Amino acid sequence: MKNILLLIMFTVFSGGVHAQENDVRYQPKPYIEITHPEWSKNATIYEVNIRQYTQEGTFKAFEKHLPRLKKMGIDIIWLMPIHPIGKLNRKGTLGSYYSVKDFKGINPDFGTLNDFKNLVRKIHSMGMHVIIDWVGNHSAWDNPLTREHPDWYTKTREGNFQPTPWYDWDDVIDFNYNNPAFRRYMTEALKYWVSETDIDGYRCDVAGFIPVDFWENARTELDQLKPVFMLAEWESRDLYKKSFDMTYSWTLWDKMKQATIEKKGAPALFEYMAHDVNSFPYDSYRMTFTDNHDKNSWEGNQFSNFGDGLEAAMVFCSTVNGMPLVYSGQEAGLDRSLAFFEKDPMVWKEHRFAGIYETLFKLKHSNQALWNGHWGGEMERVHNDNMNNVLSFYREKNGDAVMTVINFSGQDAKVNLDTKYFKNKYKELFSGTPYMMSGNQTPMTLKPWEYRVLVKTK
Repeated sequence: MKNILLLIMFTVFSGGVHAQENDVRYQPKPYIEITHPEWSKNATIYEVNIRQYTQEGTFKAFEKHLPRLKKMGIDIIWLMPIHPIGKLNRKGTLGSYYSVKDFKGINPDFGTLNDFKNLVRKIHSMGMHVIIDWVGNHSAWDNPLTREHPDWYTKTREGNFQPTPWYDWDDVIDFNYNNPAFRRYMTEALKYWVSETDIDGYRCDVAGFIPVDFWENARTELDQLKPVFMLAEWESRDLYKKSFDMTYSWTLWDKMKQATIEKKGAPALFEYMAHDVNSFPYDSYRMTFTDNHDKNSWEGNQFSNFGDGLEAAMVFCSTVNGMPLVYSGQEAGLDRSLAFFEKDPMVWKEHRFAGIYETLFKLKHSNQALWNGHWGGEMERVHNDNMNNVLSFYREKNGDAVMTVINFSGQDAKVNLDTKYFKNKYKELFSGTPYMMSGNQTPMTLKPWEYRVLVKTK
């Protein structure tokens, strides 16, 4: 009798568990509902400052650099704003690119609409893609919309136009996204550049200041024209659900600066790694960088921000989860802050950084462990006995594997890696040195700021 009762209880319990397992309420759901363009799966990205890129500062002059960028391994060309710049309340002589006078116009300093179309065609012909900067949060004071649709802007208590509240952006005024007519205008303007010039998407300035539901609808309408790629200048997971493929990894930049120039070592990066794996949605893209126009303009340059640890940070950005960005001139050893409101052309020269990027990006293209989103491998911590100085992690996908080991300190570092789950043959990416990991512990000695990218051999 007792056994019969136990059997009945087990049957009821197991049946209940089975029912719960099939209950849709308890099934995991993917957070991201958009589809990334297939061509973005192993892409890199490059930010172009047209004004400063050449002496001419034009689309045509920039075209000459495309073969070099293609060789370096760049896939997505991101152009800073290409639109006419406002004159009223302008900062400096030439003004800010982000003070837009006409959302459907071309900055005459850069060339004509046909020049821009030719540039897009040239980029596409070389197997690369192009996105443009979109400034949806505000406009120039003398944008015609201020006269034609003053109700499309937020106002002070006195009823006057105003910069974005709390910021010192005195050369621009703030849009009002509570107005449906304005939302339609801005969405149509976004669609205009895709349909008229065949660009592949946008980098969206201060995207988090604009309502998420606007972006979600805009993405839907844009994807009806062609599969687009959307980059948000923001760091928030809500933007991934139905609108953006990628957001900025501002946090990583901050943590890398702490680890290098501020001498806090590898532990400064552990929290970032934990949050990336555990709090950001699977299949999200994060843009990783050691420089961009904001950091370069207002917070120093790649050398002043990362010191002797700069190359270590570059390698880290190119092997962690995410899409690595190169800002204009980094590959030529850019060692100053470019003027933002004036003409300040770059000095182009041969530099070892170009070769480092080329080597890293060639690996990213060929090794699935480093691919983006669901196409790539999740970061797995490789424990070691010198965690205050050495950061080590492993990524694997479809038989491809990469282990990155970096000494984030200014001293020699002896370390034993816990490799019992990573036994295999490897080759170091830059030196070609073979490594055999056959035991539970693998010893290494790294020089100050030394990095090793170990690629599993087949």
